[in-house]
Amino acid sequence: MTDDQAPHRLPGVIEPDGPEVDCDLAIIGSGMGGSTLAHALRASGARILVVERGDFLPREQQNWSPEAVFVQGRYRNGDQWQDAQGRPFQPGVHYYVGGNTKVYGATLPRFRETDFGPVAHAEGDSPGWPIDYADLEPHYGRAEDLYRVHGAGGEDPTDPWRSTDYPHPAVEHEGAVVDLAHRLRDQGLNPFHLPTGIDLREGGACVRCATCDSFPCLVGAKSDADVRALRPALAGGDVRLLTRTLVGRLHADATGRVTHAVATRDGRELTIRAERFVLACGAVNTAVLLLRSGLANGSGQVGRNYLVHNSTFLVAADPARRNRAVFQKTLGINDWYLAKGGRPPLGNVQMLGKLQEPMVRAASPHVPAAVRRFVTDRSLDLYLTSEDLPTQDNRVLLDAAGRITVHWRPNNLGAHRELVRRTTRALRAAGYPLVFTRRMGIETNSHQCGTAVMGTDPATSVVDPAGRTHEHDNLWVADASVFCSSAAVNPALTVAANAFRIAKGVLA
Repeated sequence: MTDDQAPHRLPGVIEPDGPEVDCDLAIIGSGMGGSTLAHALRASGARILVVERGDFLPREQQNWSPEAVFVQGRYRNGDQWQDAQGRPFQPGVHYYVGGNTKVYGATLPRFRETDFGPVAHAEGDSPGWPIDYADLEPHYGRAEDLYRVHGAGGEDPTDPWRSTDYPHPAVEHEGAVVDLAHRLRDQGLNPFHLPTGIDLREGGACVRCATCDSFPCLVGAKSDADVRALRPALAGGDVRLLTRTLVGRLHADATGRVTHAVATRDGRELTIRAERFVLACGAVNTAVLLLRSGLANGSGQVGRNYLVHNSTFLVAADPARRNRAVFQKTLGINDWYLAKGGRPPLGNVQMLGKLQEPMVRAASPHVPAAVRRFVTDRSLDLYLTSEDLPTQDNRVLLDAAGRITVHWRPNNLGAHRELVRRTTRALRAAGYPLVFTRRMGIETNSHQCGTAVMGTDPATSVVDPAGRTHEHDNLWVADASVFCSSAAVNPALTVAANAFRIAKGVLA
């Protein structure tokens, strides 16, 4: 067997032989933030332990099966949460080595320069960050190199400046997407090639399949945190990985220094002792762990300012022509991203991976299968994202029984509705008369952020600009929890760049 076939045999994957594990640095969570941080520190000489509650996602033929992934929910292993009214829902989280990046769409844009400053929106202001784009820029380049980002500069008028080129050329459009790009340009818009993390180099593993976005990658070609960051880090010898280990609580001594974590592994209690701890569990679970532990919350801000974007699926179809594109997720539009002429910022538009009939079955169960198949065979499929604004009331907390509760009321929806209207007009003008939209609800939280915001004032923030909690000098946060705003593009590359940025300070 190869390492890809038997990942438990990878160097650094450990099986504890007692009730305690000791290390210099414990990173809790192996998603984009945790794995990138481990990669950044892999040659530091410190004994680094990455702790993941899930296991390796298996590579199997079902990785590429729409029936298995969407109808059977084969890889949906997240726990159940509840909303403010106590109604349960199944969140869009996946507990595997690599976290949600195992099934993400691998679109890896940088935030715009303006995203780091205060931005006036239709329904309020988005706050500024204590860092700016220049602080992250070199780390964006490192992250693009690590995650093999393919892109093209100069196409998107909102692109921020960069000191390095994309490491790989853009993923070219296919068939119907080529035609759409031409028709959008004829309308005066500026479609661009999405920055995409896949192994499409000469001799690379990517086969440009139709099962990338929202699917695990059977051939290891998607730039997820497991394959691109953590496995190379494990090969270096200083990084170890502990799977199937759920950390329930952190403990601190009287001085505020975190001394150990108490976890459960295969039904047994395990104590993890470390000199330093980093949380990278995702915005909800990082906040939950801090709340359960009673740590880092002197400001009362842990769990507050929960952000997930306003998002809409848009399906545009022309009954007269089939869409034969296979790898469809290559085009984006940012013409309405920034404020212009008195109009507030609206957001980002990007292609989705090509929809197939089983992927829409749950959303339209009363529509005959033949009709669903007819539409998806002829559709272009897009994802529209607008910024939501942080509020004290949109928050993550624990109820009296310890259950994860998400209080979330969407805001800034007027701008999002306008983005949907403009995109709909553009698609109809491009020759797609049938347009269907569906706004995402509380369960769609793959872009979650904001529950442990960074700032310089301990009274209004949870971590400082270096990612260290104000109240505990050996506890950091390295995921999107620290984001002060959500911007309106995918957060993954910014999470990775920020992990690179704070890495040196974690071991200083």
